[in-house]
Amino acid sequence: MLLDNCTAPVFASTLDGFISHFGHRAFHIKDVTELPRGRHSSDLEWIEFLRQSNDVWLFISGDMRVLRNKAERAALRSAGLHGFVLASSYQKTPLHLIAATLIQRWPDIEQVTKLLAPPAMHEIPIGKATRLRPLPI
Repeated sequence: MLLDNCTAPVFASTLDGFISHFGHRAFHIKDVTELPRGRHSSDLEWIEFLRQSNDVWLFISGDMRVLRNKAERAALRSAGLHGFVLASSYQKTPLHLIAATLIQRWPDIEQVTKLLAPPAMHEIPIGKATRLRPLPI
């Protein structure tokens, strides 16, 4: 799983500590050394990197604009990725609560990725009783 620049690096390390027990990994974009421009890679660059990879990737973004930009939407569709966007309510939420929510939502994320063929996008809401919301891609 890749977490983009619109998420805090602590989310990747926290989530990685939890999901590594299930055979998965989480990386913040700053830690992906194969990206030529590292943390400064554009959305199109990291999407292309994930598309070309032999690994199965998911991503989490804190920026809904990844779905509003035509070029990025087209790249996401062609890359065949499962993506998750944090709801806008996360912007005013303390970091420890966001990290806890991502861990709490991991079973939902796993279930969605097993049930739906990529590409698929979902919004991760802040409420515990609220389901992941499908987004058009």
